[in-house]
Amino acid sequence: MKISCIQMDMMFGAADENFEHAKRLIRAAVQNGPDVIILPETWNTGFFPRENLPRLCDTDCTRVKQELGTLAAELHVNLIAGSVSNVREGRVYNTACVFDRVGSCVAQYDKTHLFTPMGEHEYYTPGDHLCRFSLDGTECGLIICYDIRFPELTRSLALSGAQMLFVVSQWPQARVEHLQALVRARAIENQMYAVCCNSCGMAGETKYAGASVIVDPWGKTLAQAAEHEEVITATCDMAVVGDIRQSINVFCDRRPELYNV
Repeated sequence: MKISCIQMDMMFGAADENFEHAKRLIRAAVQNGPDVIILPETWNTGFFPRENLPRLCDTDCTRVKQELGTLAAELHVNLIAGSVSNVREGRVYNTACVFDRVGSCVAQYDKTHLFTPMGEHEYYTPGDHLCRFSLDGTECGLIICYDIRFPELTRSLALSGAQMLFVVSQWPQARVEHLQALVRARAIENQMYAVCCNSCGMAGETKYAGASVIVDPWGKTLAQAAEHEEVITATCDMAVVGDIRQSINVFCDRRPELYNV
């Protein structure tokens, strides 16, 4: 499976401009011949405008589905459409959509762990379900940014069969070492590929880190971005997952009767 991460620099609070920019970047990324293209977190608004947030949001992901779902079908590519600030039934969610090669929305996920240090919980509503889906026969899971600090979430996805973890984020430069360590840890401990698509640039006074990365189940970095807007691409040999899970079988050696989580 060939993966391309679009490390996008978005305009704060400017949904129209961000939609057009995202579509241009997707068209450019498809020239690399990927099976899957992935965008970062809340790329429609940035993370996150507090004034008039509901007005800036998508509505039940309608625009994402119309514009990016249609584009996925046109380009015949699987698309992890990052996440968007999204209003549904009067509440704001941080919602990710996944489209297959014919443009069908095969998964939708609301961020479950909201980043309280920046007040995300005061503006957004947390999700209530995990996100696992299949793309081209590969079982995948999806989490959003702060979710990666909660290892139980990724382990639950792995135990349910996920072999590939997609992480969409807007992670700041100030804590980039945490992001790098956590992505590698989730890949190694769950014996799965981990693909993190982060944002870059400035939002207010916050500088976002870039540093998007694709890591294999051994913890080896297959592709790594710098701090600027760019696309990184790597091919993931899914046979590696089966090999490592047979040679170091942590799933058989677990002692869940002792774990109090």
